[in-house]
Amino acid sequence: MRRRDPVKRALWIGGLLAALMLIWSAGLQMKVSLVKGKLTKVQDVMKAKTNDFREVQDGQKKVNEMKFKLEHLDRLAATRFLNGTLLNALQQTTIEDVQLVHARADESYTYVEGTKNRTNENRVIPGRPATWTEKIVITLDGSDTSANPGDQVIKYRDAVGANSYFQSIMGRTNQVNLKGSQQSPPSADNSKAAMLFTLECRLPEKTR
Repeated sequence: MRRRDPVKRALWIGGLLAALMLIWSAGLQMKVSLVKGKLTKVQDVMKAKTNDFREVQDGQKKVNEMKFKLEHLDRLAATRFLNGTLLNALQQTTIEDVQLVHARADESYTYVEGTKNRTNENRVIPGRPATWTEKIVITLDGSDTSANPGDQVIKYRDAVGANSYFQSIMGRTNQVNLKGSQQSPPSADNSKAAMLFTLECRLPEKTR
């Protein structure tokens, strides 16, 4: 009857089940620890990859910026204004009894700072790069010592405007303008009177 006692059997079964639960729980805990270790390693690898990716992105951004600057520098070098070419064109533009006394090229540049990309609600508004606006004014001072001073001034102005170099830099709409003229009395060593004049050439503005 003692051996067949149901309470004793229940205690044995309960103890066995409790031991099995402890073993199962310990196994789960070991598996959780192993998974956490693997997860930590994967996170470390991902973090390292993320840092490398950011470095690559930063490097690519710098490379793109350098390429952008080099392209604009090459474009500026190819289209920049050359005083030597101007003087060569003036040397080839001559009218009898007209002397070029002075040539000047005034260059000015206006800088406009660029803007960055910005987000407006869910829409990305792209920025714009920085730009330079180039303004060039060529001033020519000359003298007309013809028999009737002043007659050759218009001819010289038209000759400058017809020069292929000036046509290429000024475009079709811009013209060579006569800004002023004045009679100069004959000097002590020169019996001829002269007409002093000033021509102005305004080149079209260029934004780079």
